[in-house]
Formats: sequence, structure tokens, C-alpha cells
Amino acid sequence: MIRSGMIDRRTCLRGLGAALALPLLDVMGWQEAKAAQTYKPPVRLGFMYMPHGVIMDEFWPTDAESFLDSPPPAVESLKPVLDQCLMMKGISGVPTAPFNGAPHALELSTWLTATLPDPAKRSEINIAISADQIAANYVGAMTPLPSLELATMPQNWKENQAGLNEGYYSHCSYRSPTQVVPAETNPRNVLARLFNQKGSGSAAVSGAASPLDRNMLDLVLGGARDLRRKLPSSDQRKLDEYLDSVRSVERRIAAIEQRQKQAAMEKAGLRRDHRGADSPPIEIKIPDGDKRSEYMQVMCDLNVLAFQTDMTRVSTYVGSRPNGANYPELGFSDQHHSQTHHRGDKTKMDKVAKIVAFNIEQFAHMVKKMHSLKEADGTLLDNCIMMWGSGLEDGDKHSRENLPFIVAGGGGGSLKTGRYLPDVKGNQGDLLTTLLSCAGIPIDRPVGIATKQIEAIKA
Repeated sequence: MIRSGMIDRRTCLRGLGAALALPLLDVMGWQEAKAAQTYKPPVRLGFMYMPHGVIMDEFWPTDAESFLDSPPPAVESLKPVLDQCLMMKGISGVPTAPFNGAPHALELSTWLTATLPDPAKRSEINIAISADQIAANYVGAMTPLPSLELATMPQNWKENQAGLNEGYYSHCSYRSPTQVVPAETNPRNVLARLFNQKGSGSAAVSGAASPLDRNMLDLVLGGARDLRRKLPSSDQRKLDEYLDSVRSVERRIAAIEQRQKQAAMEKAGLRRDHRGADSPPIEIKIPDGDKRSEYMQVMCDLNVLAFQTDMTRVSTYVGSRPNGANYPELGFSDQHHSQTHHRGDKTKMDKVAKIVAFNIEQFAHMVKKMHSLKEADGTLLDNCIMMWGSGLEDGDKHSRENLPFIVAGGGGGSLKTGRYLPDVKGNQGDLLTTLLSCAGIPIDRPVGIATKQIEAIKA
């Protein structure tokens, strides 16, 4: 029951063909609910992936005591929020036998399943439901989107190792043992899912939004600003910050679209002012020379908006797939995969170290933004569990004894952060099972190879 003068969290603009979810505002009554011990912000669970492992000397802290003040080079970008993070060494991956010749198919497909593919059905998708979808099955009915799957690169890598289905190279989310969950690579489509009801389904159109879509977004934002007059000053500031974020994301997407459209027209030999029917369609991607950081940060900001508005409580972001990725903005065009086979070559190792630091920097961008957003009597990050990691420890040796993981967020008070644990005994299934439990997801069976929960990371 909503008191007079208060608004429901799902208040939205109707009759426009679009909707704008709102962040948690004081006027929604959470303070009264908290006083009555009837309200607690929901815990959101997110995963962000990078392939090919790390340069271990650059990633692992040398000392647990100095972790917060002197982080290793790879995680330097997280220093402002390291007290909100947890690093742990000693999490082993799934043993690869009988697929020892398929490290890159296994590094991503086992990352959230902690399970090997069925060796009797190698050419088919047959593995296990992933941890993110276990969570989505439980909390998905409470939000407009059960889960949000994002990727930087198309999930269509063609390769065959050990006879395994090529889908294992590009997917980490599995709705069932035999059904992958495709990820969205176009930020415009993600924006449509969050703000345009017509674009919220799996059949959302590819490419850029039409001018009508942008006009609709303008109308929705304008309507939300009309709400501002009814809010106390604290909520006005919060709403202003939120609307500025929405508009900033939309403008950055438009800038990427315009830049890539111009590049496509120049490649086709057309003038910039060409308006003919043969004008190339806009399909946002990351061509050679484009800024991967700009693209990834837009996707991260969309993830933050989805959590901030409670559009979903589960997300997965494959920052890049195994093979096929390069990073020209770092000053070199070598593919990530090729440099990981460095055999001790310092030049190649330095390039891998830069790629790892770059990917963690994008994760840090998302975590810092969550930490800056007030929610209830804390921050959005306080009510999130964000896991960054890779499915290999060392891309040169394809080792999996100490998989790199960083967990950020307090999980609603369930995690004890600001620590480096150098000798955690467990496997990736144990970690996933623990994080699901900390997120409040009932666990009726362990995830994959799990045998226990890792109590050391809990508050």
C-alpha cells in the first residue's frame, strides 16, 4: 500500500510507448520500511570475463598486509575501491581431461558452469546450467529482465578443438545443459531493452535506433524531469544524476554510431553528406583502430543502469572471447592470444600485462560507478557481488591451478572485502556456490565440481 504523496518504485510514464525505470528514491518509502524492518535492498550478481589468464607476477599481490596501499600493477586501477574488493589465490579450475587439447573451448564454457562438456556428445552443446542462470531462475521473476547477457565481440568464433562444438568458445551462460544464452553486443539494443518496450524482447532489431526511438527517449526523460518537482532535494539530486547518466550513455552510443557510419561511408567511397538508399547500415562493432575502452565502458554503464533501476539482478559480460581480440589503443595490434604464448619473451609478456590491466580498468570503471551511487543507507556496490576473472591462470602454459578472480561489492553485508587471501583452498565451483549463497540464492546442489562453500570470504 502506497501512502499519499509517495510513489511506487515501478512508477513509469505510460502512453508514450516507452518506459523509464527509476532508481531507489527516499520518497519511495524505504526509510519507513527500514524502520519497520520490512525492507532490504536486493543483492545484484554480476560476472565479467577476460580470456587467456594473466601475467602472474603483475597480478598477484606480494603481501596481504600491503594489499590496499600497494596493489600489484594489474589492479592499480581498482586502488580507490580496493577496500570494497576481495582477491583470493588458490581457486583451481575444472580438470581438463579428457579434453587436454581444448584449453580455449574450456576456459569460457566452464567458467560459470564449473563442469566439463559431455565427452560422449562433443559436437553438441551439452554441459550444465551456469551460475548466472541458476540465479536468474530464482530472482528473474522479480524484475523485467530475468538476466542481462553482454559481450564485446560476436559469439561466432569458428574453431574445433578436441571435436568440441564451436559454441563453447564464445558462450559462458547456459540456460540448460543444452541451451546457450546469446549475449547482446550492440549497446543500442541494450538501451532499447532498458527503455523501449518494443525492443525488450529477443527479437530486438539490430543496428542503430531510428529517430523515433531517440525522440521517445527524449520524451521519457522529459517526463521524468516533470516528476522532479514532486521530490525532496535529496531525491532531486539523485534523479538528476540518474537522468544525466542515461543521457550520457545515449550520447556516447550515438557518437560511436556516427563515427563508425562515417568510416563505413568513406570505405564505400561515399561523401559524409550522402543520404542515398545505398548508404551503409550502422552496425556497432569494434573495428581495427576503434577504442575498445569507449565501447566497453558504455556497456558497463548500461549494466550499472540495469542494476540501479532493478531492471535485472543478474548480469554477465564477456569482455572478449578466446582468440580474435586485439587492442590497438594500447599501441600495438597483436592479437591477445598470440601474445600469451610468450615463452618468456619480455616484449610479449609486457603486452599481455597491458591487456590484463586494461580489462581490469574497465571492470574498475563499473565498480567505481556503483560505489558512487547512493542506495538506501549505503551504495549500489554495497548491494552487489561483481566477479571479474578468467578461465586460465597462465595463457602460455594453459594452467588452471590458481585462476585469477576479483570480487567487488558487499553482497548486502554477506562478504568481507578489503582483503587478499593468499592461500584459499577450493575450486571454481566452490567459489560460484559461495557467491550464489551470499546473493541469497537457495542452493539445492553444488555448482559443478563444488564440494563446499568458501567460508573465508564471508562476512
